[in-house]
Amino acid sequence: MKRRDFVKSSVAATGVAALNPFLSAKAAEPQKNAPREFYELRLYHLRRGLMQKRFDDFYREAAIPAMNRAGIAPIGVFSVMVGPDSPTMYVLIPHKSIETFATALDRVRADADYQKSGTEFINAPAGDPSYIRVESALLVAFESIPKLEVPAAATAPKPRIFELRTYESHSKQASKKKIELFNRGEIAIFRRTGLTPVFFGEMLVGAKMPNLTYLLAFDDLAAREKNWDTFSTDPEWKKLSSTPGYTDAEIVTNISNLFLRPTAYSQI
Repeated sequence: MKRRDFVKSSVAATGVAALNPFLSAKAAEPQKNAPREFYELRLYHLRRGLMQKRFDDFYREAAIPAMNRAGIAPIGVFSVMVGPDSPTMYVLIPHKSIETFATALDRVRADADYQKSGTEFINAPAGDPSYIRVESALLVAFESIPKLEVPAAATAPKPRIFELRTYESHSKQASKKKIELFNRGEIAIFRRTGLTPVFFGEMLVGAKMPNLTYLLAFDDLAAREKNWDTFSTDPEWKKLSSTPGYTDAEIVTNISNLFLRPTAYSQI
């Protein structure tokens, strides 16, 4: 074996050996073979004023009830609390499979009550549109968190905020390594240190690919700061994040985040 290949193999072996304790820590993870959900994340770019009211009326009175009748739930609707392009509304729609995602739009549009309740939004004229533009992304849930988790504060209901984070990588292989790290240790540390996940998803169709995106729930910004501080100083996380082959310098090129506030009618 050439010396160069030997060194590469040794480094890889060291990384795997260091990670082994975390890879075997499966007790806190959901079933490995559980069906994974798909998530559509829609961004409605609006103008202040009438567009915002029309959007809220449409989703509260027409879109969410129709999606629920079609078996699509829970639906999250959020406004931008801290971040670019305000007003933009974020809508999180879970799907049980890629097949249900493919047929969801037709099933909702076939709902007579949806067409009646949403007529102002659906049939808005070109001179007075319901939105500026809509962006849409499709994600698949991580193996270790295969289904969306509604935070307890949403069912109370209690005040809450959300942090949407996106991790970009320089290659698909690097992105997969970061997903592997989340699946096999990092999400478990999140939970233990008070970071409450709503979903983790790998981007299948969308911007800034390859990337992974996830949503966390907090009581408020003070709780967010406290929990992130606990996580960042956690000894297990420090060891895990410094494992060769899994450091951010090797597999993450950019991290972006924004803060979202749920609407009064959001189901998340």
